[in-house]
Amino acid sequence: MAATHPEITTSVHPATLVEDDLVTSSAGRKVLAATRLATGFIFLWAFLDKTFGLHYSTGAAVAEGDPSLSWINGGTPSQGFLTFAAQGPFKEFFNSIAGVASDWLFMLGLLGIGVAVMLGIGLRISAVAGVIMMAMMWLAEWPLTQGSNNPLVDYHVIYALVLVLSAVLLAGDTWGLGRRWAKLPIVQRFTWLR
Repeated sequence: MAATHPEITTSVHPATLVEDDLVTSSAGRKVLAATRLATGFIFLWAFLDKTFGLHYSTGAAVAEGDPSLSWINGGTPSQGFLTFAAQGPFKEFFNSIAGVASDWLFMLGLLGIGVAVMLGIGLRISAVAGVIMMAMMWLAEWPLTQGSNNPLVDYHVIYALVLVLSAVLLAGDTWGLGRRWAKLPIVQRFTWLR
């Protein structure tokens, strides 16, 4: 709970905590919003690239202009990663879950997290989903293997922390729909939707 200062009233609705209550610097709120938007776009871009084969990271054949790796052309966005990139002690587990269901879960996760984070709504759910996704990808890549860039903190950890930070500090209120979202009766009733 934020500390209350009788001389400062930032919440329009005292019962509803807003970002201004937690991040008192206007510049801080803007930097946090920009960080949230950039992180949301990372997830949304991954979804778009893998869905439509936009020739960025959708596989090695992309360099040759082969659109067949796109999801809409029958590509398998998670199966290649789970089958060939997984290493370490959980390799067999990740190999075993590669399939159509993992493609759908992965792609829906990328889309849901990306859209919600960019809009600034449902940041708590997005943070939980994103942390789970990033933790699973971290475990699949197993950076503890010698030769990795950093055995503990890589981009998966940073993305997860930014998602949690955005949710905890209500980052969707600045340059997002977080305040409007918070006023919805269902969100006021089930605060975990915030």
